[in-house]
Amino acid sequence: MTENYWRRSWRSRAVSYVAGFVCVLSSLGRAAVPPAEKLLPPETLFVLTAPDWNKLAAAFRQSPQARLWDDPAMAPFRAKVVSKWTEEIVKPLERDLGINFADYRALLQGQLTLAVLPEGWLDESGVAGTPGIVLLLDARDQGELLTKNLATLRQRLAAAGKPLRTEKIREVEFSIVNLTTNDIPATVRRLLPQKQEVQELGANAPAKSDATQLVFGQRGSLLILSTTSAAAEKIVTRLSGSGSPTLADATEFEAGRQALFRESPLFGWVNAKLLLDLAVKSLAAGQSAEAPSPIPRPNLEKIMTITGLNGLKSLAFDYRNSPGGPLLGLFLSAPEATRNGLLKLLALEARDAAPPAFISADVLRFARYRIAGQQVIATLEAALNEISPGTFNFLLSNANEAVRLDEPDYDLRKNIFENLGDDVITFQKPPQGKTLADLEATSSVVLVASPNAEKLAASLKGLFIVALPQGGSPQTREFLGRKIYTVKLSGVIGGDDANALHYVANGGYVAFSSRASALEDYLRSTDDQGLALRATAGFAAAVEQVGGMNTGWLSYEDQRGTMRFTVDALMASAAMTNRSEFDAVFASLIPFAPPEAEMKEWFDLSLLPSFDKIAKYYGFTVTTSQTSVKGITFRYFAPTPPELLQPASQ
Repeated sequence: MTENYWRRSWRSRAVSYVAGFVCVLSSLGRAAVPPAEKLLPPETLFVLTAPDWNKLAAAFRQSPQARLWDDPAMAPFRAKVVSKWTEEIVKPLERDLGINFADYRALLQGQLTLAVLPEGWLDESGVAGTPGIVLLLDARDQGELLTKNLATLRQRLAAAGKPLRTEKIREVEFSIVNLTTNDIPATVRRLLPQKQEVQELGANAPAKSDATQLVFGQRGSLLILSTTSAAAEKIVTRLSGSGSPTLADATEFEAGRQALFRESPLFGWVNAKLLLDLAVKSLAAGQSAEAPSPIPRPNLEKIMTITGLNGLKSLAFDYRNSPGGPLLGLFLSAPEATRNGLLKLLALEARDAAPPAFISADVLRFARYRIAGQQVIATLEAALNEISPGTFNFLLSNANEAVRLDEPDYDLRKNIFENLGDDVITFQKPPQGKTLADLEATSSVVLVASPNAEKLAASLKGLFIVALPQGGSPQTREFLGRKIYTVKLSGVIGGDDANALHYVANGGYVAFSSRASALEDYLRSTDDQGLALRATAGFAAAVEQVGGMNTGWLSYEDQRGTMRFTVDALMASAAMTNRSEFDAVFASLIPFAPPEAEMKEWFDLSLLPSFDKIAKYYGFTVTTSQTSVKGITFRYFAPTPPELLQPASQ
């Protein structure tokens, strides 16, 4: 090796060391932004946050839904939707606002948080307003671009004649401007429901202003945007390290964090108790003694008691993309000691909820709830008595008197309620045809467990006398040695045996269906069930991801099966010359496509590929619930279909 070689080598290394040292200094100079729960106050009402936008985006790109959208087979459909979105929404909005969205998309690097604070909702005199909204965005190494964009925004506002004032909050400079509905860009305004002016009655009814305050400022790489100065100050105070209590210190938030979102790339939390308390006070404050509402106001406190919402402390939810597929979670913080009302029906004991052997692998949907029937009746009786005392017993008395004309010993409580078991199963088989109408016409079968199913089935006539007085006595017929009961309904239209409910006692259950054929298939399947759902590949492993079979509630959906019917039906709809029912449904769901617009202009269903080309993006889903002394947790898991186990290219 020559002297020149060593000289060049050391020079190269020195350059690398200096560059690395500069990078380290640069990162140290950019103080890390604390997580949302360290910036928000403990009285926060709602928060939705992605701690690291880049990680969330990367996880979403690996999801089956994102990969389906990027599939070449979707290119014609995708191109038309994107073109419509760009030409009718994005470009007009950029012209209205005088900005380029690309400049703002580049700011999405780190944390992105949306929060609602109580500041501004109720003032000290009890006048109701609107809660404060806060948006936090960490641009990380795009801090200079954030500064430039905010300067441009100030120039645009000044050029538009909007009075802009500056206020320093703990050494952070904020710009404040009042905006009205007239300041909403025309492109956005035409998408919003039109608000009608309301004249408040009453001699001293205060005039209401539609002005909304917009407060925005920057500290380091963090954009702070709020609708009130008070809410912005809450953030800056904690950002400056004042030691003020934070949301992370709140016991209820910690309960949600422990239950769900310790490592989640996207999670949210709702302070249910405070939110409901303030909502009730706000509604009360909005009532005028001089101009009472012509419609009687509901008793909110009674509604809270009946539903059990007064026992709900908080609500947490999260999304994560595990190696096996996306997971969703929902946690209701409802301690056992304060759980009441209808909410108690969600608190199931940890019991076997696995699909029985007679549930075959070809079902489209299945669910099993392990809940005691007598508990359900007691809860509903208490709720009805809370609404109208004595009504429940009055209805039972009428039913007993009607049936006792033929059966003097009939007692609805004894014959029906005491014969209810602790197991409810529902399932739906695939339809015979291939249209969405065939899918909708396929009735589910509901099984209600009973220690004496024959007695329960024979006694249900007393219940139907009250619920379906026009139906008359149930008719019976024999099928495979079982007695099928049929009672007439009203208001049900369509199908081969419409306006009827069929039920039969079999194997410790009473089975119900609106289709006689569905019940007959069920009775046949108990003799020859074929491959069972619980034995299908991947089912047990998927259920294990969400807590296992012994959770008290388990549901399953064959997503590939249901989507096959949906896609085929959408494509068949596209071939129709007249406006189809799908047009109306989609028009109501998509806010940026007004109902009068032809949906085909936005979503040309004729451009969808055949389902076989995209079937690999669909598999099945499972959902469970688990109850603890702290609350109730729901978990949803969609295993990645085997065909997608190879990661998508970046």
